[in-house]
Amino acid sequence: MKNDNDSFKPKEWTSKNYSEIEQMEKFNHFVRKKNRFLFSVTGAFLIFYILLPILAFTPVLEQKVIGNITGVWIYSAALFIMTVVLCTIYIRKANSFDKQAAQVIAEYESRGENK
Repeated sequence: MKNDNDSFKPKEWTSKNYSEIEQMEKFNHFVRKKNRFLFSVTGAFLIFYILLPILAFTPVLEQKVIGNITGVWIYSAALFIMTVVLCTIYIRKANSFDKQAAQVIAEYESRGENK
């Protein structure tokens, strides 16, 4: 019985031996680079984000910084700015990761043709 999902797949999609791809040095370098970026950005975001409720119980953010604006307002605004900045950085990096993944697949497919 033919799978209905097969009609939606582009012709260039072919079955791949993922265990062979996993053995490729270029693939492993790509995964390490991507993981390093993702975990460091996620860690920085979580640390900065989790500090807000922790600092909320200290007098640090209660102090007036600019006029009647307290530190908690500035910190909260910084969280929004950080979110936008991190999303922008991620989108740019994701585009480069997509190109690197395509290079890995192209190298894998060229190996298959040379065998």
